[in-house]
Amino acid sequence: MALYLLFESASGYALFHAYGIDEIGQSVDAVRSSVLDLKRFSKAVKLAGFTPFSSAIDALNQCNAISEGIMTDELRNFLELNLPKVKEGKKAKFSVGVMEPKVGSHITEATGIPCQSNEYVQELLRAVRLHFDQFIDQLKPSDLEKAQLGLGHSYSRAKVKFNVNRVDNMVIQAIFLLDTLDKDVNSFSMRVREWYGWHFPELVKIVNDNYLYAKLAKFVTNKSDLSEKDIPALADLIGDEDKAKEIVEAAKASMGQDLSPVDLINVQQFAQRVMNLSEYRKNLYEYLVTKMNDIAPNLTSLIGEMVGARLISHAGSLSNLSKCPASTLQILGAEKALFRALKTRGNTPKYGLIFHSSFIGRASTKNKGRMARYLANKCSIASRIDCYSDVSSSIFGEKLREQVEERLDFYDKGVAPRKNLDVMKAAIEGMTNTASEEGKENGDTSAKKSKKKKSRAEADGDAMDLDKPANTAAAEAEPETEKKRKKKKNKLEEPQDQEMAANGDEETPKKKKKKSRDASADDEPKTATEGKKKKKKSKTEADD
Repeated sequence: MALYLLFESASGYALFHAYGIDEIGQSVDAVRSSVLDLKRFSKAVKLAGFTPFSSAIDALNQCNAISEGIMTDELRNFLELNLPKVKEGKKAKFSVGVMEPKVGSHITEATGIPCQSNEYVQELLRAVRLHFDQFIDQLKPSDLEKAQLGLGHSYSRAKVKFNVNRVDNMVIQAIFLLDTLDKDVNSFSMRVREWYGWHFPELVKIVNDNYLYAKLAKFVTNKSDLSEKDIPALADLIGDEDKAKEIVEAAKASMGQDLSPVDLINVQQFAQRVMNLSEYRKNLYEYLVTKMNDIAPNLTSLIGEMVGARLISHAGSLSNLSKCPASTLQILGAEKALFRALKTRGNTPKYGLIFHSSFIGRASTKNKGRMARYLANKCSIASRIDCYSDVSSSIFGEKLREQVEERLDFYDKGVAPRKNLDVMKAAIEGMTNTASEEGKENGDTSAKKSKKKKSRAEADGDAMDLDKPANTAAAEAEPETEKKRKKKKNKLEEPQDQEMAANGDEETPKKKKKKSRDASADDEPKTATEGKKKKKKSKTEADD
């Protein structure tokens, strides 16, 4: 059976006929060593057909189709033109070797051409890729490299744009950075406490907060300089006047050692760095809250920003989290404990990252497992709504949170919760109401805009009307000399016009009668015979 090799290059499709290679009795290692030599390989394989891509966009579309295992119309036409034709009702005496098995199965389903994809075919296609520029004369190696580079860049760029979960990367990076910042700020603040504690050890017991301690270390610097004048400034920093007085009194009777000015400057600079880090941590937390409300509003309103972001980062993306069943989501983050329990045949963990939620902390000890299972169920629903819904709203998350609250009351007080069907109907009604309200608001805003445009147009029209008389007045003011001349002529011609008007009044009724007769004569239809008679009469009158 003849073997054809389909090779998808960056410049086009190529079909090779492997006529000098015997597959039987050949191992993969032997084929790999034999195809490296171009002379031997060119004797066994020859080019059967090549069709270049029309443009870079066409090459990208073909590459996307091949990666998804789809045969395009261009590929089908190319195979039908270059492969030997098979008669109806008979099997093909050849097969096509492809690199991707999915493409081969789609080709056989669509056209009936037998395809194969095994290690032997893959080694031959690797050799074709290695010697591809030698088989096509007009194709230079530099051109092939440029085509491969351009197609690679455009393919990766399209994949990044096509990635639906690319926004999740911001949340994942932000939560990782928050965790590392917490560790760093804690370690640095402990270092500030230890460093400045040599100079002012009593301050550690008075101020427990790390951020406030760094602020005070920067403000105080030298404890011997503190006096009662500094109490208002200290009270502004701490927010407590009693603690400010206590700090001043402790500084007077402090047991700490004195530090040199250079050491105090270094402590002050390090305290400033710790303050900057803690402020940046606050800004990053606000950024994470806004991002989570945009990406997963229902999950955020149900379980909180931090726990929701940790679940998304642990799963890898929001779509991966939505694909997880509730049982997997429940123990997400407790994989070590799960496998250890499976190995030792002990009790499996009841919760993972969900444990940080306030609902499980509020539940009693015997109901923590139940609460974790119920909360994981609601979290999986919320993540699927966030991932696959077109409209982003937190209505479903708020309703699911109400359900969890009702479940807590049911465990503690025995109050029966609402049914899930009723809650979902209420959420859908809320969604429709909000959509209708938004539509009304958009309609009102468009009507207001149209009214504003009309009022502007009317104002412009009025301004144009006001401008017109001013322009006419200016135009009339210019030819004043000509008007004066015309007035003199008119005065001379007025008596002549009066005489002509008197004579004209007598003649006007005669003229009107003649015109009326002529109009009536024109309105009557004239036949051919009447016209001839009139002509004869006119001739006779002329003879007379």
